[in-house]
Amino acid sequence: MGAGPGSGDRSPLAPGRGPGWAKLAEAVAQRVAPSEIETIYLFRPWKREGREWGTAVVACRAADGGDRLRVYTARYMLVVRGKERGQSRIEVEETALSPAEVIARVIQAAADRMGDPEPPVAVGPAVWYEG
Repeated sequence: MGAGPGSGDRSPLAPGRGPGWAKLAEAVAQRVAPSEIETIYLFRPWKREGREWGTAVVACRAADGGDRLRVYTARYMLVVRGKERGQSRIEVEETALSPAEVIARVIQAAADRMGDPEPPVAVGPAVWYEG
């Protein structure tokens, strides 16, 4: 048996997919209607010591219909190995009210500061929610 592809290999998940992201999407939907979401910025999740962490920034239409979007920072920690496997911690916090172009610049600046070789992925709400 070599190290090449085989039946036990799994293809990588699409951005925002997987058990941790699903739990996060559910928590976000409890705070804001999915139909109000404009953009979800997905940072690359990372794994360490049997745990996975993920962060998303969710931009939603403001209730007053102005040009500003409500911004939520949503984070999860999921235990992926060991006897506590499947347990998670979820945080969803409203963090700003801002024009869309400012949000995109702030997201890029955060990625640059972290030195992440893979910038956050901007997706629509259909990644998490049907319809």
